[in-house]
Amino acid sequence: MPEKSRRPRPALPPLEPRLQQRYQQLVQEQLHVSQSVAAGLNALPGAASSFASTQAAWRFYKNPHVTLPALAQPLLAHARAALAQTGGEYGLVMHDWSYLNYEPHTRKTDRLSCRGRHTHGYELQSALLVSERAGEPLAPLYQNLHCAAGLYTTRGAEVAPATTHLDELTGRWEHLESLALGRPLVQVVDREGDSVGHYRQWEKHLFLVRAKGGQRVAWEGQSELLSAVARQLQKRLVFGREVSWHGQQARQSVGETTVVLQRAAWPRRRGQKRVRVAGPPVTLRLVVSEVRTAGGRVLARWLLLSNVPAAVAAARLALWYYWRWRIESFFKLLKRAGQQVEHWQQESGLALAKRLLVVSAALVLVWQLGRSEGPAAEELRGILVRLSGRQMKWGCAWTAPALLEGVWVLLAMLELLEHHDLSRLRELAGNFFNSHGAKSLQHV
Repeated sequence: MPEKSRRPRPALPPLEPRLQQRYQQLVQEQLHVSQSVAAGLNALPGAASSFASTQAAWRFYKNPHVTLPALAQPLLAHARAALAQTGGEYGLVMHDWSYLNYEPHTRKTDRLSCRGRHTHGYELQSALLVSERAGEPLAPLYQNLHCAAGLYTTRGAEVAPATTHLDELTGRWEHLESLALGRPLVQVVDREGDSVGHYRQWEKHLFLVRAKGGQRVAWEGQSELLSAVARQLQKRLVFGREVSWHGQQARQSVGETTVVLQRAAWPRRRGQKRVRVAGPPVTLRLVVSEVRTAGGRVLARWLLLSNVPAAVAAARLALWYYWRWRIESFFKLLKRAGQQVEHWQQESGLALAKRLLVVSAALVLVWQLGRSEGPAAEELRGILVRLSGRQMKWGCAWTAPALLEGVWVLLAMLELLEHHDLSRLRELAGNFFNSHGAKSLQHV
């Protein structure tokens, strides 16, 4: 029998040894690409049965000692180690929200009603740590699942009351910076974060927010629309770098100035009438970034507001925001390209939130392999892509879904070899193929 293989070992949550062992097994069983019609676990060949594996998972997610903060600890351990390995001055934290549609899942009784879509489901609120050197995803730092009861959150074991996205974001940033991850954090938010009242609350944090352009600011002694200031900057944009935009080569140019936000805020409060709230002026850096084709056609234009120190160049800030798409890729892996989260059968938001953290640990292992350097890591990635059976685009050596699928095949193969002799497997396969006239397969 071959020597027992070394499988990927995730960091462990602070649970009793029996539950830690089950956690390791669950993470390994999530290292695969799911199909919408089979979005559950894939039991490894060494498991007693698929049914036993499913029952064990159900008991794990149902166990009250398995809490969201405990399941978040391995992700934070990965984040600290990854930040130390990848270097850089800062850690970038990408924040976003994604709706999970569970309209057909009537047994999930704590779903929310999504008015705009006329469907029922949950809202996933995530914070993804990204390397500021190369934009690689490192680990999810924080997750909320908004359901009818409130927020199931990695910040605490109790259900938190629901609030607006930006009010919740303020408390989230406080929590993230209390974790002492080893680097100053820069919080990166899309246009939903463009709120003067929250800029005033966030002044003690470092942030980079995409602005909408319709607000008035003080600029060079005049009151101007932010979009008008941006048009003035477009005349003197400076080439920043070559970038890839949806598979095509493009050029990113940037410009920078300083603006002051003086207007009053009109905060939103659930169930309350909006009221005017004045506040002190906020001085921010405005960075205008344009992505154009080689022929000059505009592909994207961003107005970015930030309080990151001026020592960080505007082109660097623009690149950091360009990497915000990493969290969109994370949601894509959860929804369609990897885990088919909207087909999971857990019957409560809490159980689903726990499984999301287990899946996140599996994705962290794949990301870790993807950024590993050296010939051995490159060879392993090539093997996993071959095992996945996927065809890669020209110039693309691997993708996260391909690594996921290849890892599962490799783990299943190694597990099988721990329980069956290789020569016997060759004999059985050879007998089968020969008896069915598959001469081209006689080499097995």
